[in-house]
Amino acid sequence: MKRHILLIEDNAQNRYLTTFLLEKHGYRVTSAATGPAGVELARELLPDLILLDVQLPGMDGYAVATALKADARTSGIPIVVVTSYAMAGDREKVLATGAEGYLEKPIDCLLYTSDAADERSSVDLGGRRIIKKKHSTVGACYLFHY
Repeated sequence: MKRHILLIEDNAQNRYLTTFLLEKHGYRVTSAATGPAGVELARELLPDLILLDVQLPGMDGYAVATALKADARTSGIPIVVVTSYAMAGDREKVLATGAEGYLEKPIDCLLYTSDAADERSSVDLGGRRIIKKKHSTVGACYLFHY
């Protein structure tokens, strides 16, 4: 059975690219374009992982993560916030919501499946990893070991 990822992202291009890359590598992806829709889908579908943007209409990513971590039905679902917020203190603000991970945008057009990665930029999800990999010709890419 394919792992199910809920992508909560309001930018249509980011949703398309992320969904395309994840599906190409065998994941099942459901997406939501607003915070409230993401919370509703998470509670309904109980995905294996949630990728969450911060700037969302209706309810920002901080509020989404906080709500999902406060709900017994969804509190165990790992949440990784993927955001362009990269200033001092942003990572700590994200993790204070209960989210397990924080990755900076942008994601590029390659999703690596090799084990070569920059471990310093990884997010550990209890034995499963999401790793931000730097590549000289492509920029920052993400390796999903989930």
